[in-house]
Amino acid sequence: MKTITDFTIEPCNKKSVKTIVDGINTYNLSRVPAISDVWTPLEFVVKNKSEDEIGGVLGGIGYWNGLEIKILWVKETLRKKGIGTLLLRHIEKIAEDKGVEVAMLDTFDFQAEVFYLKNGYTLIGEINNFPKEHKRIYFSKELTNGI
Repeated sequence: MKTITDFTIEPCNKKSVKTIVDGINTYNLSRVPAISDVWTPLEFVVKNKSEDEIGGVLGGIGYWNGLEIKILWVKETLRKKGIGTLLLRHIEKIAEDKGVEVAMLDTFDFQAEVFYLKNGYTLIGEINNFPKEHKRIYFSKELTNGI
């Protein structure tokens, strides 16, 4: 069978990225109305007394009022001292104060699986052997009952 196409696939530029994002957002919002009209970034850094950045969390609240945690990092030598939990509770509290009822994130088995379980997150899915010999893990947590 011969395939005929009038299309090309090219690398994106900024305008292309905006078109793609606007396209999926328009479709999604035609199916489920937004609770929030914009992405609200929640991004925080932890500094020590010397003003060194030793940890941080990058996330935000999206259209349907869910907290999406993209990155939570603590300097390796300072892990298991409560800094990660402090960051997690901080971002969750701010999200709750804004009416958020669910938080979501993903991690890898060699990163913070046990940490998120200890902090009340529920495993909702995983991809095995990604990266090879490891797994990517997806979590969620209901925030309606407080932290």
